[in-house]
Amino acid sequence: MTTLAAVSANFTRDLNQNYALIETLVDEARERGVDFLALPEAAIGGYLSSLGNHGDTVKTTGRSLPPAISVDGPELRRVQSIVGDIIVAIGFCELAEDGETRYNAAALLDGGQIYGTYRKVHQPLGEHMSYSAGSAYPVFATPVGRIGLQICYDKAFPEAARMMALDGAEIIASLSAWPAARTATAENLQDDRWTYRFNQFDIARALDNQVFWVAANQSGTFGSLQYVGNSKVVDPGGNILATTLLGSGMAVAEVDIAAKFAEMRGGMFHLRDRRPDVYGKVAELDEAGTATWRGLTHA
Repeated sequence: MTTLAAVSANFTRDLNQNYALIETLVDEARERGVDFLALPEAAIGGYLSSLGNHGDTVKTTGRSLPPAISVDGPELRRVQSIVGDIIVAIGFCELAEDGETRYNAAALLDGGQIYGTYRKVHQPLGEHMSYSAGSAYPVFATPVGRIGLQICYDKAFPEAARMMALDGAEIIASLSAWPAARTATAENLQDDRWTYRFNQFDIARALDNQVFWVAANQSGTFGSLQYVGNSKVVDPGGNILATTLLGSGMAVAEVDIAAKFAEMRGGMFHLRDRRPDVYGKVAELDEAGTATWRGLTHA
């Protein structure tokens, strides 16, 4: 059996606060026998303070941007010193080798090694003003299974999870700083339309690809953003095994990965029964190298 967990918590610019919170969460995870723990997007240094055309811009903002850290820097080593033998997915702002380019990134690690890193591919609203975009969806072999990583808005794109499933991912960790709607926000955030989308994407991507889906999200507020929590573990049948709902906390589920895969993939064959021969436009580019799209036009 394998125990999977997803965290809902609030992370800020205060790195010492982040490390203390990670330590508290890891202690809880260890007490609950967790083998794989997903922490949210931007768990080291916090996320952007706003999104949209008024978002944070590296060159012009007066706001504090997330600290950019190197993969081989002291920040991730500090996290490794905390987590020990628990495998952890954690989000951070990566500083590239050129010392200038920044990525919204995630690392998969334990106390002994970094299994791999991921750079967010899909960028919502004004996020491109602060980060460059990644260009790949790697899957990493770990002691708990093959794990893929994605970040927040990535979950809205079926192709992202599908690529990892085709590469043998058994678990996909989706790390988010997913806020409530900016306008017409519901009085009860659990009923907010962005909360609804967040939860539906998690269920659909697990079921689409018949994988275990571990979704971690920030909670509370930061800048102008109010996060919706709802961290969860979803099984390959799209069943939510555990969830934090709006609050901070840890969703924990004990699963039998091999048995559930045999059950789900032995009855319905979502990956085997694909028809790539009719999916041409999914990966079609125009002459400028831009994805083709027949949008609606109005006279």
